[in-house]
Amino acid sequence: MVGGARALGDVNLLQALAVLAAGFTAGGINAIVGSGSLVTFPVLLAVGYSSVTANVSNSVGLVFGNISAAWGYREELEGQRERALIGGAGTAVGAITGGVLLLTLPEGVFEAVVPVLILLACALMVVRPKPKLSHGSLSHHRKIALVAIGFAVGVYGGYFGAAQGIMLLAIMGLGLRDDLQRMNALKVVLTGLVNLVAGVIFLVAADVDWVVAALIASVLVGILSLNDLAF
Repeated sequence: MVGGARALGDVNLLQALAVLAAGFTAGGINAIVGSGSLVTFPVLLAVGYSSVTANVSNSVGLVFGNISAAWGYREELEGQRERALIGGAGTAVGAITGGVLLLTLPEGVFEAVVPVLILLACALMVVRPKPKLSHGSLSHHRKIALVAIGFAVGVYGGYFGAAQGIMLLAIMGLGLRDDLQRMNALKVVLTGLVNLVAGVIFLVAADVDWVVAALIASVLVGILSLNDLAF
């Protein structure tokens, strides 16, 4: 089991409020561009959780927000079943790979890599291109590309979930064309699948702080339900 730097669930009132405030801020960011984990993750570190425990608890908490977001985007998801299935196959396998890497590699590796991943996430937020995913059936080459894209982002998201949605849009924008809202809808489904698959692995093999996960989940679900939009 992967242990935390503090007792699981040992959150006082001020720390709980800090997590709630971070979740609220993250929810607002997610509703616009995504990458709310860049807010919640540092706050969890600040209140005393180890980097791995903070990461896995945050990922589990995000699952419920992803479900709420997908429901909000249900109209934009119409006609995207093929894309979701093909991309989802890649992201699911990638999430398993990333989650296993997180739990098997030394925690020091994660702590060394995270600053680089955060810088990459911030850079993608600044330069993210507009998506260009084409309507209609996908060609054979584009199907392969979508599986590969899903896998690569799944590995990243399973290992460190922050900004995976921005990364997914950025990569898909290199060769695929559609309305931004429809692209966001597809992104929500694929990133949600990453968090769900990785979350199942974390439930079995890692120490998830359910208090933190519940605080993040409740805020995200509430904000996304109010906006009826997501990421």
